[in-house]
Amino acid sequence: MNALSKSAGIEVVNFGCRLNAYESEVMRAHATSAGLTDTIIVNTCAVTKEAERQSRQAIRKLKRDNPHMQVIATGCAVQLAPETYAAMPEVARVMGNEHKMKRESFLPDNAVPMLTSDIMAVRETAEHLIEGFDGRTRAFVQVQQGCDHRCTFCIIPFARGNNRSVPMGRIVDEVRALVAKGFKEVVITGVDITGYGGDLPGRPSLGQMLRRLLMAVPELARLRLSSIDPAELDDDLLAVIADHPRLMPHIHISVQAGDDMILKRMKRRHLRADVIAFCKKVRDARPGVVFGADIIAGFPTETEAMFENSLKLVDECGLTHLHVFPYSVRQGTPAAKMPQVNGADIKARAARLRAKGQDAMAAYLRGRIGTAASVLMEQDGTGHCEHYVPVRTHGAAGTLIDVRIIGVENNVLLGRP
Repeated sequence: MNALSKSAGIEVVNFGCRLNAYESEVMRAHATSAGLTDTIIVNTCAVTKEAERQSRQAIRKLKRDNPHMQVIATGCAVQLAPETYAAMPEVARVMGNEHKMKRESFLPDNAVPMLTSDIMAVRETAEHLIEGFDGRTRAFVQVQQGCDHRCTFCIIPFARGNNRSVPMGRIVDEVRALVAKGFKEVVITGVDITGYGGDLPGRPSLGQMLRRLLMAVPELARLRLSSIDPAELDDDLLAVIADHPRLMPHIHISVQAGDDMILKRMKRRHLRADVIAFCKKVRDARPGVVFGADIIAGFPTETEAMFENSLKLVDECGLTHLHVFPYSVRQGTPAAKMPQVNGADIKARAARLRAKGQDAMAAYLRGRIGTAASVLMEQDGTGHCEHYVPVRTHGAAGTLIDVRIIGVENNVLLGRP
């Protein structure tokens, strides 16, 4: 369970990605505006079978602990299998991914048990101006929805639909409104943000949009990117990374594997050498940048030698922020029909990758001692520096504090103002 926010008898429980966090705030505002009370909205995730299991488990527990409240189930897992969630006795209503972003879906007149549609037929992204994020010091802004690519392991395009972009002017308006509310950091999010603009007039690129945003909202202190595809680094995006210090030097890339054969079987658009070249090019343009990466352990047909190539890529690219996913069969995807790796081997490889990532992060943290950092403070006396590393120091939540890093404790940097 990633987050739970409460407002006027509305609780929103969020699973999964940063885009879900954004959408949860939109739903909370819609539900409140529609006059709902005593309602729990569960925004599910479908990136793995385990994510779906956790969503169902949470629904049962939330209803058990709050028998007087109605549960609305929505999100990617619901979009893919609405009947499954509608059949749960704990669930009062089911909403698909298109409907959950519309205010009218929450009105009493539309309180039907199941409100879903064909997500692949949706051609536009609903635009929203949200006023803030409960309990957060950074805000998420959706710039696009859906994905036009079909990686063989991924079910998400069938839950989110095809690529749909938000016009640049609307993005500027939303960021400007969030900054006026006091937010100092905005995270650009979506399903495939490097696919931004392909469906808009003039086909503006992600880099062009970011440049306009930074110029149009000079009062925005910090801008982050959620995750980018290494196959889609163009000159515009590279120039923004190089030229704009307000774009934070933490780049998370969708790598998925470090072996060429596995990448081809995943139907990725890059090879191992492309990831290495990407990191070098970005690091040359922005010295000091850090890289995170999504990597899947145990993809079908992966041998030990192929897995070792993924392990080696961590060192070769200098990756520090690893998101490791044990491969999970998603019925309806091509990878589900490929020869599967033994479950115990998948688990063991994921553990080795995580250990590799922990070692890389520990080495990076030790190297930060004695350096300066700017920390956006959060609620518990910690915050995150420019490189998205947690720092413990003194300062009020929501403020930016300049510190000197004096040590490391439990994988958290210690800062002195």
